[in-house]
Amino acid sequence: MAPRAFDPLDPLDLKLLQALQVDGRAPFSRLAEVLGVSDQTVARRYRRLRTTAGLRVLGMTDGSRLGRQSWIVRLRCTPDAAEQLADALARRPDTSYIDLISGGTEVMCAMKPRSGQERDELLFDRLPRTPRVISVSAHCLLHSYYGGPLGWLNKLRALDAEEEAALTPPPVEAAGDPVVLDADDEALLAVLRRDGRTPLTELGTSTGQTESAVRRRLDRLRSLGVLYFDVQHDHAPLGRATDAMLWLTVAPSALADVGRALAGHPEVGFASAVTGQANIVAAVLCRDTGALYRYLSERIGVLDGVQAVETVLTLRQVKQLTYEPGR
Repeated sequence: MAPRAFDPLDPLDLKLLQALQVDGRAPFSRLAEVLGVSDQTVARRYRRLRTTAGLRVLGMTDGSRLGRQSWIVRLRCTPDAAEQLADALARRPDTSYIDLISGGTEVMCAMKPRSGQERDELLFDRLPRTPRVISVSAHCLLHSYYGGPLGWLNKLRALDAEEEAALTPPPVEAAGDPVVLDADDEALLAVLRRDGRTPLTELGTSTGQTESAVRRRLDRLRSLGVLYFDVQHDHAPLGRATDAMLWLTVAPSALADVGRALAGHPEVGFASAVTGQANIVAAVLCRDTGALYRYLSERIGVLDGVQAVETVLTLRQVKQLTYEPGR
């Protein structure tokens, strides 16, 4: 994505960003009440952040609640093929967080295939046979330490404890048998993937359901943990210009302890146990490369059980949660 001009964010901007991460569908009136400003101020700040910080609230699906697997795929390719491959993957609805890394010769993406057949078709057929792809490495996410409805914005500390508690939705139900979606659920989730703040009336029109039926489905999908809301945004306006993925090789007996430690680090927006030689992957945001070095040496280096770390800088992010051509 091309660099975006931005204005410095003030404390109210930061509060609004964190508030939307806590509850992406909170009405402007509720956000205004909690933040102590007018509805008009919240609406104006929201519109400005969409322009200056790439703000978008998107409805996301937790595949684990549906009995689906999530993967991180690394593709090494020739330098002339990386951007074209990344753009093609970005247009797929089952991908997110697509980055160009390793001097432009590697593409990394998160993938949520809807079935084992889709997974096998992509990982074992299409990608290995794609021209100029040298190798494909696929890593299944085994256990999430941090991520999903929780992201880096939850760690901004812009909201005080009372404000955050006032906006926090009811807790989701404990995971049970996989949830089965019907056609109306799928239609609703498809609209929310494009804009998580789509009004109820528009959701009803788009899906052919009544407003009351849409509200019931929304509440059900959120309470089951199938639907959550995430905030897409540019990192630079928040003073975080260095984006990296860490692939940690950790002694199996230390996996849980290292994972919990990573979840508590303010730099970490995502951390999960994965398959492969490196058995934990984490996404980190730092102010600059100097801050990344200090994080690696002072925070990662002191964790018991960490045997090796591969640090991969993101050169360009092609897709966050949704794809915007031309950015």
